[in-house]
Amino acid sequence: MDPQAPKKRGRKPKPKEDKKDEPKVKESTTTKRTAHQHAVDDKYTHWKSLVPVLYDWLANHNLVWPSLSCRWGPQLEQATYKNRQRLYLSEQTDGSVPNTLVIANCEVVKPRVAAAEHISQFNEEARSPFVKKHKTIIHPGEVNRIRELPQNTKIVATHTDSPDVLIWDVEAQPNRHAVLGATNSRPDLILTGHQDNAEFALAMCPTEPYVLSGGKDKSVVLWSIQDHITSSATDPATGKSAGSSGSIIKQSPKPGDGNDKAADGPSVGPRGIYNGHEDTVEDVTFCPSSAQEFCSVGDDSCLILWDARVGTSPVIKVEKAHDADLHCVDWNPLDDNLILTGSADNSVRMFDRRNLTSNGVGSPINKFEGHSAAVLCVQWSPDKSSVFGSSAEDGLLNIWDYEKVGKKVEQGPRTTNYPAGLFFQHAGHRDKVVDFHWNASDPWTVVSVSDDCDSTGGGGTLQIWRMSDLIYRPQDEVLAELEKFKAHVISCTSKP
Repeated sequence: MDPQAPKKRGRKPKPKEDKKDEPKVKESTTTKRTAHQHAVDDKYTHWKSLVPVLYDWLANHNLVWPSLSCRWGPQLEQATYKNRQRLYLSEQTDGSVPNTLVIANCEVVKPRVAAAEHISQFNEEARSPFVKKHKTIIHPGEVNRIRELPQNTKIVATHTDSPDVLIWDVEAQPNRHAVLGATNSRPDLILTGHQDNAEFALAMCPTEPYVLSGGKDKSVVLWSIQDHITSSATDPATGKSAGSSGSIIKQSPKPGDGNDKAADGPSVGPRGIYNGHEDTVEDVTFCPSSAQEFCSVGDDSCLILWDARVGTSPVIKVEKAHDADLHCVDWNPLDDNLILTGSADNSVRMFDRRNLTSNGVGSPINKFEGHSAAVLCVQWSPDKSSVFGSSAEDGLLNIWDYEKVGKKVEQGPRTTNYPAGLFFQHAGHRDKVVDFHWNASDPWTVVSVSDDCDSTGGGGTLQIWRMSDLIYRPQDEVLAELEKFKAHVISCTSKP
């Protein structure tokens, strides 16, 4: 293996049950790993004992193959006690069966419905009854990243180990049986323009059908899929389902069941190629209020803001935004002055676009230090403008509120000093949390996924969860409710 090759955040996976042919390691290394595993197991056991107190709802779903991405799709149905919604994930295999893009149906239990004792009684090795596979797409190569089009979440983009971005109309795609030798599903559209592999950096615009990508060629590439969209696609009022004449992507004359070459599908070239990074671009995101403005982060430790209206050079280049490679970036959908970045230096930083630098280097308005390993994903909450999540290689998904920074909290005798702004820690994963996604249809509901190659030898864990509302609601409101409950309990126990 070339020692100069860039470090990749994915890996060749193994299924959970495959533990044979493991290489022999020195005894000291084995002892260290065992000690580390015991510490992880103890922390996990402690977390599981607290699940009935900390969570309103939690579902644990074992994955035979790891998924490097997880995303919510459209909500399908609302019922009395639960909602049904699409969920997108993938199967990153070792080649014995094809790599797949999986469309699942998820039953999301509504707040204050699940019994506390039920949500903590799950088997880590079992699949969840709340997650059912609906459709399988045989993907050309492993799926590194999945992103949905906000205006029509039936349309998704995927990144694999190639220069192209693949666009899928998941409702129109045929369901495939993933067996060895099966031909690849045919993408509905292929976006070309990168000169080298583009593996992780991928975003879809909230306001227009635009796609943004970054890659090893150090460039950021912008496309519009407008030419391939029919007039009814972005108008939900027509009520037409994807795959009919209302499909967002025009069907090619010979759709076929599958094709060995993704390149046989229709393709579209870029609107713009933006150069300013000096190393691999690791993540990109659009400004929530403007399809022409976006930003990117990379292994050169830079955060760059771009504006397609003024050319292909950086509008602002923030040098040394962190002290190491930047892995992720997100732009606040409720306050477009605020941008989050996550890095291999284990920290999350918050920047104000009106004042990004000081003396030529990055000047964040806040630093959040609550991880012990590289941060892989950051995302603002769609429910409260000051709240965001960060996930990392330490197996933790931290939930922060920057409004809590600097506020004095009454410390009890057993209270630990937590990092400023941290108010919830999801510790249900035992290995690196590679992706998570807030649910825009169900407030405070999150899906998260871990790649469990290091902890259990293979596979992954998907969790869908919602913290107890007593944790995030205003304190006076919570105390009033608890007093009411206390009075109710006293009145019940005092009756003869």
